[in-house]
Amino acid sequence: MPAKGARILIIDDEEQIRRLLRVALEGHDYQIDEATSGQDGLRQASTFHPDLIILDLGLPDLDGLAVLGRIREWSHVPVIILTVQEHENEKIRALDSGADDYITKPFSMGELLARIRVAMRHGAKTEDEPVIAIGDLSVDLAHRLVTLKGREVKLTPTEYDILKNLAVYAGRVLTHKQLLCQIWGKEYQKETHYLRIYIGQLRKKIEPDPTQPRYILTEPGVGYRLIGKE
Repeated sequence: MPAKGARILIIDDEEQIRRLLRVALEGHDYQIDEATSGQDGLRQASTFHPDLIILDLGLPDLDGLAVLGRIREWSHVPVIILTVQEHENEKIRALDSGADDYITKPFSMGELLARIRVAMRHGAKTEDEPVIAIGDLSVDLAHRLVTLKGREVKLTPTEYDILKNLAVYAGRVLTHKQLLCQIWGKEYQKETHYLRIYIGQLRKKIEPDPTQPRYILTEPGVGYRLIGKE
């Protein structure tokens, strides 16, 4: 269950979406406030002090990415983007611009609630966790040690760096660009085939069935996500 009184701001101009979200989220003990435009959302973000923001990209006055950029000038509050399936480039731009996650319309309320829990846990961290455990998989950041069911998994330095980045942001999508820049540098941000090769190698080492991955999930055309802790 969420922390009692955790606040969520919904910035969306569709009344039906806002009503759906309010009813569902209040039923899970969240406090809800709403904004119907980008400018209104920015005002509410500064006065309501939300613990998480759900932000639609298609607002009537300001582009959703502009609203995200304004929020990121002064706040690290977790932001989940609402978007539509076919706008793949918008998902990538939103994540690269500081969004914590995205979910597509129409969406499953169960999936949204899970994404909210992960984003809020990540936003609440005050320091890095020395050991990140997800299911049978454990990543010891202090000792650069990865274990699966208690047994050490031998990884190359590059494989470890990819898994470490995914683990630190478990539950969140990391775009191809974010991973490539972090591991190889900005000059490699278009070399997505590097990631395909190394993700394939990682899956062979940590997945029970690499063809049906449980841990490292692909977000087609966008990036990768390590499953979050439930």
